[in-house]
Amino acid sequence: MKSDLPKVLHPVGGRAMLDWAIAAARAVGAARVVVVAGAHSPAVGAHVEKALGTGAIAIQDPPLGTAHAVRAAEAALAGFEGDIVILYGDAPFIPPERIEAMFALRAARGGIAVLGFEARDSAGYGRLIVDGDGALERIVEHKDANEAERAVTLCNSGVLCADARVLFQLLSLVKNENSKGEYYLTDLVGLGRSAGFATHVLVGAESDAMGVNSRVELAAAEAAFQQRARMAAMEAGVTLIDPGSVFFSHDTEIANDVTIEPNVFFGPGVKIAKGARIKAFCHIEGAEIGEGAQIGPSARLRPGTKLGAGVKIGNFVEIKNAIFGEKAQASHLTYVGDADIGARANLGCGTITCNYDGFNKHRTTIGEDAFIGSDTALVAPVKVGDRAYTGSGSVITKDVPDDALAVARGRQHVLEGWAKKFREKKRKAKEAK
Repeated sequence: MKSDLPKVLHPVGGRAMLDWAIAAARAVGAARVVVVAGAHSPAVGAHVEKALGTGAIAIQDPPLGTAHAVRAAEAALAGFEGDIVILYGDAPFIPPERIEAMFALRAARGGIAVLGFEARDSAGYGRLIVDGDGALERIVEHKDANEAERAVTLCNSGVLCADARVLFQLLSLVKNENSKGEYYLTDLVGLGRSAGFATHVLVGAESDAMGVNSRVELAAAEAAFQQRARMAAMEAGVTLIDPGSVFFSHDTEIANDVTIEPNVFFGPGVKIAKGARIKAFCHIEGAEIGEGAQIGPSARLRPGTKLGAGVKIGNFVEIKNAIFGEKAQASHLTYVGDADIGARANLGCGTITCNYDGFNKHRTTIGEDAFIGSDTALVAPVKVGDRAYTGSGSVITKDVPDDALAVARGRQHVLEGWAKKFREKKRKAKEAK
């Protein structure tokens, strides 16, 4: 990856690739989840500890192959009885239903189950060699395969499912007699057959097994995710005017009859209710958007934003950690941070909530049906009451009562004829030079 960031922490769909595997394990109800990481990747350990707790990380040191990696998890799984499935932190798209199918296959037929796929281009993949009855005979790495074996298109995803006791029993028998001197997990199939265990292949989709080993493959994985997300949204009743220019996150939730215009980006944590419209060039993350709301164009909604039904947020408006009541609006050129905006309140052009004093954030409260005049600066903490007004160009530093008008600006003075006299004075000075 040519990166200081460990490969498995690079994101796809706004989520670290490793977290896709963890999410799949959780989705199938895994009783235990253990992540094996190298000693050279403390960032992975810290990430796992935050997500799963201190007992969920196992260190492989030194890294001596895939079988050696799984053995590194043996102590963390001490006392566990049941099926173990092995997933990969750089293969984000193994679907939970495929894991469930592997559990079902083992429940019905016992032994060891391996997830395979038919590859359009099998170069580089391990081959799954099956016997005449369809049982898995062995797995051959591409570099170790002969010409006949390389002609096989049924390939190994690396995902394997077995009983815990059997798994670790067979792992103890794996040798490193290969070109790389590593302990291969794929050897479990041959060892299992020799020990009398049934060996099976579950065939999934090639897209399930997409792995990432470079920035190019990371971009391909992101493109694959976005294509799936766009199709799923449209099939669920969302209108995407230009699907290819809309980018989703792994957890984006959009109700039916929402319309999304071109060039919209959704970061993690976005929920959009029915009938809303997201106009072009919006950037939205960590926000909840109510039914029938109108957003944009060119609006930015940051984490903590909650917009009620019928809210209107216009062009070049930024909102952060703020709650808007029903039908409140900020139509253009406004910043609202750390604020509570009452229903039907109107924020004029250029409104700013001055929420940060250089050390702490403070909150602004604007009441229902309030009207904030254009170019008003609200210095938090401050409250504007229900149905109150602020005069355009005001700097509001004190609370405004209900139904009041607050004006905080210098009084206007008009000096008639001043401009003409000023111009004449300047003209004469220039002529004198």
